[in-house]
Amino acid sequence: MGRIKLNFIDKLPPVLRNKYLLTLIIFIIWIVLLDSNNLIARYREMKTLKKLKSDKEYFTKRIEEDKRKLYELKTDNRNLEKFAREQYRMKKPDEDLYIIMSPREERKINRRNN
Repeated sequence: MGRIKLNFIDKLPPVLRNKYLLTLIIFIIWIVLLDSNNLIARYREMKTLKKLKSDKEYFTKRIEEDKRKLYELKTDNRNLEKFAREQYRMKKPDEDLYIIMSPREERKINRRNN
């Protein structure tokens, strides 16, 4: 039995018999696949972090834009009237209102209503 084991080791190329190389290969496999902080999980986390940073940038811009609109609405009645007409389709009693929508907006409204 012991002779068979030695015979198997003797058949391996000399590169694979090197204990330092074997240790390095096992270490690389451990780091890439087996560790809880492996490279695959690290890549996913970095990807998620990048997406969250872009979302943060988007929402920061959106907040600034909304603050500016809110300030305009609070300071000027003409802007308030304009906002009500555009967003809520309000009109004066003697006016006619025509709404022109793109096909994509129309589909979006139809999906919401169904």
